[in-house]
Amino acid sequence: MSGTGTIKVMIVDDHDMVRTGLRTYLMLEPKFVVMAEAGNGQAAIDLLGTMSEEQRPDIILMDLMMPGMNGIDATKAVLENYPDVKIVMLTSFLEDDKVYGAIEAGAVSYVLKTVSAEELIYAINGAFKGMPVMTADVSQALTRGLRQRTAQSGDEGLTEREKEVLLLIADGQSNKEIAEELHISVKTVKTHVSNLLMKCELEDRTQLAVLAHRKGWVNRT
Repeated sequence: MSGTGTIKVMIVDDHDMVRTGLRTYLMLEPKFVVMAEAGNGQAAIDLLGTMSEEQRPDIILMDLMMPGMNGIDATKAVLENYPDVKIVMLTSFLEDDKVYGAIEAGAVSYVLKTVSAEELIYAINGAFKGMPVMTADVSQALTRGLRQRTAQSGDEGLTEREKEVLLLIADGQSNKEIAEELHISVKTVKTHVSNLLMKCELEDRTQLAVLAHRKGWVNRT
């Protein structure tokens, strides 16, 4: 939140009427300022590139299915360049793979366009604080998507970065050592460790190390 006590929002949706409706409602809330709008993911990235740090949004309301660049690809690209921006996926689709894909890409929350205005405001406020907000049906779809991805991949549905972190854990490295080797922050390492524990349904780092060895993923001498 900026020094003025406001939350800066960008709306990314390929439908003019949706953007207009969202902007009109958010403008009724004193704490929200709609900083910018874009019609697809690439346009959003291009627009972010023209903004100063002070101008950038705190929250992006991101549509999922858009021409040019969809919401999942846009989320990955935005967070790669602007990791402090929080993204709320706002869509009409509830397919398991889409929910999982959006969260895997880094979206804080996945919200259906059928939610009430109050629920949307709650999701935006939650995302600003880094707290995921999902309805029961979205949460169930995420769980199913995770299970499907795990079954298909045979590697617990891990991203390439998570696999790198897992191998370093298996080598006995601390979060600080992992951060230094991968050139990322300790906070980011902790997030990857938490995701590993959740995806692998394990309780601690020792179990993660055992899993890596058991799966034959550790080939270092």
